[in-house]
Amino acid sequence: MAKGLDVGTMNILSAQQDGNDTVFVQQRNSFVEIEYSDMAEQMLSRSEVLHIRKDDKVYVVGDDALNFANIFNKETRRPMKHGILSNDEKSAIPMMKLIIEQVVGEPAYPDEKLYFSSPADPIDSDLSTLYHQKTIESFLDDMGYDSEPINEGMSVIYSELADNNFTGLGISFGAGMTNVCLAYYAVPVMKFSVARGGDWVDEQAARATGTPVDKVTSIKEDDFELDFTTDVGGVEGALSIYYENLLDYVIENIVKEVDEEDVEEGLDVPVVVTGGTSSPSGFEALFRDHLEDANIPFSISGVSHANEPLYSVARGGLVAARSDEDVDHDTGADDEEVEAEAE
Repeated sequence: MAKGLDVGTMNILSAQQDGNDTVFVQQRNSFVEIEYSDMAEQMLSRSEVLHIRKDDKVYVVGDDALNFANIFNKETRRPMKHGILSNDEKSAIPMMKLIIEQVVGEPAYPDEKLYFSSPADPIDSDLSTLYHQKTIESFLDDMGYDSEPINEGMSVIYSELADNNFTGLGISFGAGMTNVCLAYYAVPVMKFSVARGGDWVDEQAARATGTPVDKVTSIKEDDFELDFTTDVGGVEGALSIYYENLLDYVIENIVKEVDEEDVEEGLDVPVVVTGGTSSPSGFEALFRDHLEDANIPFSISGVSHANEPLYSVARGGLVAARSDEDVDHDTGADDEEVEAEAE
């Protein structure tokens, strides 16, 4: 057994193998605060709504948070912002711990391998991902896992480009960040993130139309299409505008980083896009059109969209964890022996 974990700003997902099937568990990474009463807590418990009581407040966590926010006309709160733990949210750590425990469950045995996604430091911000990464690792280790961080873009390569010898350009469009990784035979050649993703799109569209952000998010997740036939004055029209702006921004930074890393011009690689923000119909075609207009100094053999974009990062973590676990089993070495050999 082994597990992969996608620690996303919008959703947290785990992946594990069950026979020939991959099983995913998902929770929305958000919560909403409501007034405490004995009756309310009893009803939440009976309905198996994930929640925490603290003093005279009850915090509804996960998938039910958005529903409660819409019913009570409140904004959900997020434990994460811009792809990492939010320093503006005092309840971030206990909420994240609860959601992660719910999603991964107890390890099947001591030191079960678990690879969790971690973003690269963004090139357009002074944000550091180190504190976030070490905190998540501590959660998981305390639960009894042998956890390892995996770069989110590299996780996409593991998930989607096995048939191409783990060679290509993987782009994960998440809620808080967009992560990019160029790999050659599973070796990262270039990896970076930008501090823009689905949340940025939602916030800009909300500001432009005077609509609550949670309402914009609900519209985006409810059969929104990037077809540019919608009246520009509405929420869907604003979403289309800012989606296109996001794609241009990501592609501009890919070109800049390729130039700075002096990537070999003779490369001919596939590109795969994934992540929850890439889910709307028309995203792949729009990205392909904009990429064709970009001055990227290597050849692109094709652009594809992951079949299940929301699950791609968690699946990549699972591939890495199973591979790592197989190596340990094949060598017959325990952790101390492996470390001794490495030294």
